[in-house]
Amino acid sequence: MPSPWIAPSILSADFARLGAEVEAVLEAGADLIHFDVMDNHYVPNLTIGPMVCQALRRHGVAAPIDVHLMVRPVDRLVPDFAAAGATFISFHPEATDHVDRTIALIREHGCRPGLVFNPATPLDYLDYTLELLDLVLIMSVTPGFGGQQFIPTSLRKIADARARIETCGREVRLEVDGGIKVDNIAAVAAAGADTFVAGSAIFGSRDYTETIAEMRRQIGRAGGKPRSAVTPLAARRTARRAARRAR
Repeated sequence: MPSPWIAPSILSADFARLGAEVEAVLEAGADLIHFDVMDNHYVPNLTIGPMVCQALRRHGVAAPIDVHLMVRPVDRLVPDFAAAGATFISFHPEATDHVDRTIALIREHGCRPGLVFNPATPLDYLDYTLELLDLVLIMSVTPGFGGQQFIPTSLRKIADARARIETCGREVRLEVDGGIKVDNIAAVAAAGADTFVAGSAIFGSRDYTETIAEMRRQIGRAGGKPRSAVTPLAARRTARRAARRAR
């Protein structure tokens, strides 16, 4: 199982001083920077575009940039974000006419493709795409707004996604986005996630370094046996127990 990554979402940052905010969370121990790109069409909000990604690269940000496209259509923005310096580009299967074509487009432009699953979207798309992906992103809130509460049933979906990844024979990161905080990140890790998007939990805290360090401590406490030794049934049981604790 890949080492855990903490991915602060700049949706919760102070945009008046975005460069300094990104530098601060990276110095505090973050592994990559998460972009929530909304178009006021696929989701009811409007946020940022490729120019912000490009501006951070020009500012000197060298860390991986993880772009989550909540837009429709998808393909028009892929080349622009790739040229702006994106590392990962993830999209929702409902937002494109041809999922495999969009995955290939992301790869052709030098980025690592990911597929995003809303709370009610089944994982069936992975039956035909998992071997093409570098990242699976599970939404633990309904996309469109920051600061929402974590949906406990997402833990079962995370466990199911982990079970699929364990059998695919290649490294695919399992990311979770929505309502991640210090007090629930251990349950998310126990369910099988290895990449954790946190917005207000980090940018809304007084001490970024301490918050990220505490998140890592909580992830470590979720340890147990290696994920390769966890059967799908055991993973589901773990997720159900964690969901009950999270209620």
